Amino acid sequence: MDRLLLSPPIAFLIILGVTLLFAAALSKLSFKPKSHGEGETKSYACGEDIPTNLMQPDYSQFFPFAFFFTVLHVVTLIIATVPIETMESFSIAVIYIAGALVGMAILFRR
Repeated sequence: MDRLLLSPPIAFLIILGVTLLFAAALSKLSFKPKSHGEGETKSYACGEDIPTNLMQPDYSQFFPFAFFFTVLHVVTLIIATVPIETMESFSIAVIYIAGALVGMAILFRR
């Protein structure tokens, strides 16, 4: 019986049940306002009224940065974990560096 209670699915269900009971008990103590103010449910925009039709995020600068970040971190990880003693692994690191240089050239082309 003890081994059954320690199995991951059963332990998860027991902890989930205890957590839900604890949350239900504490919800009785939480503060609940009588009514909402006029601006309480609006999003905060530094005191300005922003029309919702103008709120379109521009990801044109995000994706090149994310690509740059990912490529350089993968190359750094590969170089840092390559053992220097074997020549085969050194050639793999050189291939990764060459691939990173090609990726950076594509990223920063004008």
